[in-house]
Amino acid sequence: MRIDWKLKSTIIIGALSVVLAGCTGSISGIEHSKMNMGGTNESSKTTNAQTEKAAVLTGKEFNLVATQSNQEIALGNSLPVWTFNNSVPGPQIRVKQGDTVKINLKNELPEPVTIHWHGVPVPNSMDGIPGVTQNAVQPGQSYTYEFKADVSGTYWYHSHQDSVNQLDRGLYGSFIVEGDNEEKVDRDYTLMLDEWVSSGRRMSEMNMSGMDHNGMKMNTDSSSTMDNKMSSMSMGDDMSMYDLFSINGKSGSLVDQLPVKQGEKVRIRLINAGYLSHQIHLHGHEFKVIATDGQPISNPGVLKDNVINIAPGERYDIEFTANNPGQWLIEDHSDNKAASGMRAIIAYEGAPAISDKSNASEKLPAVDLTNYGQAGNKTFTLDQRYTLEYTMNLNTEMKNGNMVYTINNKTFPDTDALTVKKGDTVRVRIVNNSKTDDHPMHLHGHFFQILSKDGEPVQGSPVFKDTLNVRPGEEYVMAFEANNPGNWMFHCHDLHHASAGMVTELKYTDYKIDFVADPNAGNKPE
Repeated sequence: MRIDWKLKSTIIIGALSVVLAGCTGSISGIEHSKMNMGGTNESSKTTNAQTEKAAVLTGKEFNLVATQSNQEIALGNSLPVWTFNNSVPGPQIRVKQGDTVKINLKNELPEPVTIHWHGVPVPNSMDGIPGVTQNAVQPGQSYTYEFKADVSGTYWYHSHQDSVNQLDRGLYGSFIVEGDNEEKVDRDYTLMLDEWVSSGRRMSEMNMSGMDHNGMKMNTDSSSTMDNKMSSMSMGDDMSMYDLFSINGKSGSLVDQLPVKQGEKVRIRLINAGYLSHQIHLHGHEFKVIATDGQPISNPGVLKDNVINIAPGERYDIEFTANNPGQWLIEDHSDNKAASGMRAIIAYEGAPAISDKSNASEKLPAVDLTNYGQAGNKTFTLDQRYTLEYTMNLNTEMKNGNMVYTINNKTFPDTDALTVKKGDTVRVRIVNNSKTDDHPMHLHGHFFQILSKDGEPVQGSPVFKDTLNVRPGEEYVMAFEANNPGNWMFHCHDLHHASAGMVTELKYTDYKIDFVADPNAGNKPE
């Protein structure tokens, strides 16, 4: 379950087999075509409340209430969760492109919260970053977010207050902006992927002597011993405590089926709300990847028996025609036995019980977006002149006995900001020097274009994203226009890494912020 501790930022070392708690919830197989329209406090308090099935909300004004509850994640395994509107995931919010939307947040949790609109290019004041764009919303208080939904696509929302822990407990949901000229489909499903700790134990129940959660400090090891541990395992990414994988807050037999009829066009929106990458395989059908991070792919090609490697924070929209009657799996390919819980059944109407078999241990080629689709309208090129150029070297390091995640050998808040002025064109080279850690880097408030990977220019469709997974040894070059003034975060969306330093900011020097942080608000932006 996702619990009350500072869960996801915790690291397991040596013989410590720490089982932590997590909570996330359920929005099982939301289908748009058949939707119903209609300062830290004591956080160990429990409730007997049970979550409800997530709603789909449409319109222009919405109410979200953050509350504690309990959710059955796997059969017989109910975990304490933090929720929006008593469901995990929270309700899906669907709006029309061009609408001005208003979301009223009420906090009934024992700790402060905020909402960040992940991937949505909102005005800076609406970005939901405590201490940067607003003060965290205190228990019993309310806050209203209002912005225009200019760009269509698949997005999501989550708390950005102490987010490594609050997101882990279930404070997230999907946010869909329906485009003016969007291609119509017969079925529109959203699958939010996540991981949990099945024991539901709290940090206070752990014997964690010698470990400091935020700094990941080890007090008993010499530096040489720590170096040996770093070389033998990725300490920050020993995520074995996450032993329960879920789709829409449900695992295994509790995952909702995805009904279809023969001949229907089906869209599946994949959102990774967890801290592990997942390789999703659609059985029995050809498909196309039509969008990534909500942004369309130009003339996507037909794929079959490929996996989609979806990293934390990323979204992929796939589309297929239901032309192969039966019952078919869509599942995570992984050697981790927990992956068996991240599996849904695509069920044709009238089809007999499932005969399809999992092949999750089979290694299938992953879709490579840098060589997919056909040439389309590019915003930037590798050889053009840019106003500014930056390099971000990402790494996993030991500093003063602490495991940290660095940008150019510095940790937040001491990292060097990317400073821009409105209208600047910015080229950024990102290199992952970590030996074993992926770093899914998320830029707030902007989309960027990927120009090259490991020195090779992007072929096929231009690729625009807000979250990019950089694997060990990889190098990407990206570019964006400074077209949304403000102070924006740029961080790793493995929030364990962010909480241990891998955060910087994009700051507009010609932007004057009116917000003043309250030192008593308990603001924790990561």
